[in-house]
Amino acid sequence: MNKSSPNTPLPYPQTPESARAWFVDHGICQTAWSKSLGISRAAVVDLIHGRRKGHRGEGHRAAILLGLKLDPSASQAA
Repeated sequence: MNKSSPNTPLPYPQTPESARAWFVDHGICQTAWSKSLGISRAAVVDLIHGRRKGHRGEGHRAAILLGLKLDPSASQAA
């Protein structure tokens, strides 16, 4: 199995369930992944469990890194 780097954002698009499965499939700890990308573990867990929507601030940034939302800067570049 090709092990991904713990500081790699997930590919877009993802659902909360597929994001959770991605961590399991790649053997990456959510805490280490979030720490390496500079976001809080709570933001990641809350998005995966559906307790946060990721509309603004750290939740929005975490949703983009989890592949739950399209990066607005990437869509403008296209």
